[in-house]
Amino acid sequence: MQPTLLILAAGMASRYGSMKQIQGFGPSGETIMDYSIYDAIRAGFTKVVFIIRKDFADDFKHIFEPKLKGKVAVDYVYQDLHSFTGDYTVPAERTKPWGTAHAVLCAKDAIKEPFAVINADDFYGRDAFEKAYGFLTGAVSEKLYCIIGYELAKTLSDNGTVSRGVCEVDASGNLISIAERTKIYQDGNKITYEEGDKKFEVPFDSQVSMNFWGFDHSVFAYTEKYFHAFLKAQGTNPKAEFFIPIIGDQFIKEKGNIKVIPTSAQWFGVTYKEDAPGVQASLNALIDKGAYPKSLWK
Repeated sequence: MQPTLLILAAGMASRYGSMKQIQGFGPSGETIMDYSIYDAIRAGFTKVVFIIRKDFADDFKHIFEPKLKGKVAVDYVYQDLHSFTGDYTVPAERTKPWGTAHAVLCAKDAIKEPFAVINADDFYGRDAFEKAYGFLTGAVSEKLYCIIGYELAKTLSDNGTVSRGVCEVDASGNLISIAERTKIYQDGNKITYEEGDKKFEVPFDSQVSMNFWGFDHSVFAYTEKYFHAFLKAQGTNPKAEFFIPIIGDQFIKEKGNIKVIPTSAQWFGVTYKEDAPGVQASLNALIDKGAYPKSLWK
């Protein structure tokens, strides 16, 4: 059974204002997402499921369906505040989506096979998709999931601080915990994060999560169970979000292991608008080296 790629794109409309304004970084107007899909296809993935907002579905399909037709199977899932809430009454003042783990849960009926989860607007690199594919076709099970781990130093921005999930990993390469660190930046020859008015050093080679996960389809039932518990405990908090690492932490405590698979790939993305020229330059350098064609889908 070939694995599926699940792309979290429901938040893109609010960030870009309109789906028609998705920023092109490649020579032929390719988005960062295009490069992820291209890498996934050549790694062996045969289906892509997009999680999007229903009100932007037509624009989204107009952009992606023509170029992906005949290259990979495509499906769409809509993240909605009322999805999988059961008999829970969503507070009228709640407008913010429930978070990334809820977005994954929304794909429950569309995916019956092992799958990878990525963000729409992060560039992960070919090596990451090949390693994820290898894990999803050879090792994944109800008791073993994975996360692609990036070297912290390869995920920083020159234009400001970033937030990263810093992974604690045991001697066997299994995830012990993810600690969300905010305000991380390079400070001379070291990497620092700030908490309150204190500064702490983080090793350069720390493994961090960029939200690239590998799951068995059994994760859906597990996530649904904990989503209901989340709603009961925090549903009335308008800012509370149900994130994938919450599920990961609970899974490690209760059920199995999450393998941290290191990648040598250079991550890049647009945390700040000033990052955009650097992303474009990084893609052009990869194209010049022959890693990607000048036009992905021609």
